Amino acid sequence: MDIKRITSGLLGFPLVLIVLLLGHKIVVDIALAIIALLAMNEYFNAIKKVAKPVKWVGYVSCFSIAFIHIVPEEYLNTIVTLAVPTILIILFAQVIATDMKTSFKDISYTFIGIFYVVFFMMFVAFIDGMPNGKILIWYAIFAAWGTDIFAYLVGKWFGKHKFSKVSPKKSIEGCIGGTIGSVIMILIYTYFVNTYLGMNYSYVFLLGIGIILSLVGQIGDFAASSIKRFVDIKDYSNLIPGHGGMLDRIDSLIFLAPFAYSLFTLL
Repeated sequence: MDIKRITSGLLGFPLVLIVLLLGHKIVVDIALAIIALLAMNEYFNAIKKVAKPVKWVGYVSCFSIAFIHIVPEEYLNTIVTLAVPTILIILFAQVIATDMKTSFKDISYTFIGIFYVVFFMMFVAFIDGMPNGKILIWYAIFAAWGTDIFAYLVGKWFGKHKFSKVSPKKSIEGCIGGTIGSVIMILIYTYFVNTYLGMNYSYVFLLGIGIILSLVGQIGDFAASSIKRFVDIKDYSNLIPGHGGMLDRIDSLIFLAPFAYSLFTLL
C-alpha cells in the first residue's frame, strides 16, 4: 500500500471539505482559480518540450474563475460564450505581433490547455453556485475521486487484464471496480441527503448519473495520461506526494464537471 498516497489524501480531504461546505461561493471560486493556476502551470511545463505556450494568456484565464459569481448572473452566459473567441483572437494577435515567432502550434497547445483546465474547471464553480450546490458538488467528487480510489484498490488486488497502453498500470478489473464503487458511494450519499437533508432525489436517476460521470471521469484520466505519454513524463509534478501534480489529482473531476452540471439541471 502506498503510504504517501494515503497520507496526502487524508490530509487533503479535510481541507477540501472545509472549503466546499463552509466557504462562500466566492471563496470557492478563488480556491478553484488557484487550483487552476497550479494545474495550468503544470500543463505548460509539460508541453514546453513540444511547443512554446503563450503562458500569460493561460494564467490570466485562470484568474477569471475567481470572478464567476461576482459578475451579474444575467451577463454571465454572454461573457463565458464570448470568452472562447476572445481568447482565440488574443492568441492569433500574439502570432501577428511577434511576426510568427509565436507559431500556430504554440497557440494551439495553449488554447487546448486553457479549454482543458480553465473552462472545465469553471463548471465546478457553476455546480457549487447552483441551488443546493453544496450538496450536488459531492456527487461530482464521489464520481471522480471515488472512481479513482476503488479503481486503484480493485486494480491492485484483482487487476490482471491491462486496459490500455495509454496508462499501463490500469486494468479492466480496476476500471469496472472503480465505477461500481463510486456508484455505491453515490447511492449511500443519496440516502443520506434524502433522509437527513430533506432532499427527494431519485435513486434510479442518480444511479444513471453515477455511471455516466464515472465513465467520463475515467476517460478524463486517460486523456491526462495521453498528454503525459506524448511528452514522456510520469507525473505533471510532485506537488502532492503519492498523487503527482495538481493536474494528476483533478484530471477526472474537471473532465466530468460539464456533464455533471448539465445532468444536475435535470434534477
